[in-house]
Amino acid sequence: MLKVCVCISGGGTNLQAIMDAIDAQTITNTEIVKVISNNKNAYALERARKKGLDAVAVSPKDYENREKFHEAFLACVDSAQPDLVVLAGFLVILPPLMIKKYAGRIINIHPSLIPSFCGKGFYGLKVHEAALARGVKVTGATVHFVDEGTDTGPIILQKAVEVLPDDTPKILQQRVMEQAEWQILPKAINMIANGQIISSMEEKNI
Repeated sequence: MLKVCVCISGGGTNLQAIMDAIDAQTITNTEIVKVISNNKNAYALERARKKGLDAVAVSPKDYENREKFHEAFLACVDSAQPDLVVLAGFLVILPPLMIKKYAGRIINIHPSLIPSFCGKGFYGLKVHEAALARGVKVTGATVHFVDEGTDTGPIILQKAVEVLPDDTPKILQQRVMEQAEWQILPKAINMIANGQIISSMEEKNI
């Protein structure tokens, strides 16, 4: 059984997609052992608690500096002893110690087709604003392993989504979530849980 810790910052729609996929058995051999948010008011925490999951907030506002926050966050992750950490809309840069400790066992969902519209500063609506400003006809989402760069780890899955003429950033964001994110993130977790994906990062012990 793959033990998963899900980290979120906002509404938790990707968390909901994961929970729904576990219920529907499109994700098998998997259990969510903890949900962590850096935002005490994140609706994702409510979603998790309604499912009876262990859901906690570890907010940087409660710590005197970033280092103390990172220590507390990592301790919270460690307490769940997860096999896989899933960043499902988590707007915190992970401390290098955590990336090293969980090498090959952290995945992230990004709302574009990496390497387009990714890296520092590209998150949330900013990704979709940039895509529309550039005039692309196709965008999408990417699930990738997390390394010490920003959106630079090995790609697991990608799914393309059409950009329509009347799209606004919010409309495009919703379509990317519905047609890509909510599909490929559960699929990637299921593939990892059932041994269909093994990260090369683990073997190299990055």
